[in-house]
Amino acid sequence: MLSPETVKSYIEQSLVCEFVEVKGDGQHFEAVIVSGVFEGKNTLKQHQIVYDALGDKMRTEIHALSMRTFTPEKWKLA
Repeated sequence: MLSPETVKSYIEQSLVCEFVEVKGDGQHFEAVIVSGVFEGKNTLKQHQIVYDALGDKMRTEIHALSMRTFTPEKWKLA
């Protein structure tokens, strides 16, 4: 069973992040991701960036991932 820490490491290995938090039960995960890569991109594009970073893991290991994505500036206001 996949741990939240493993999903967090997958994200951090594939995407430059200032902050990542992942919670979950082994199949369903919730993530908060803060990255400068998201600057100037809408929420849909931000999520696509994360899905692209996870690649095949989204089809083979991670059953469901809901996420909240922020630029560093927006994160300071959250």
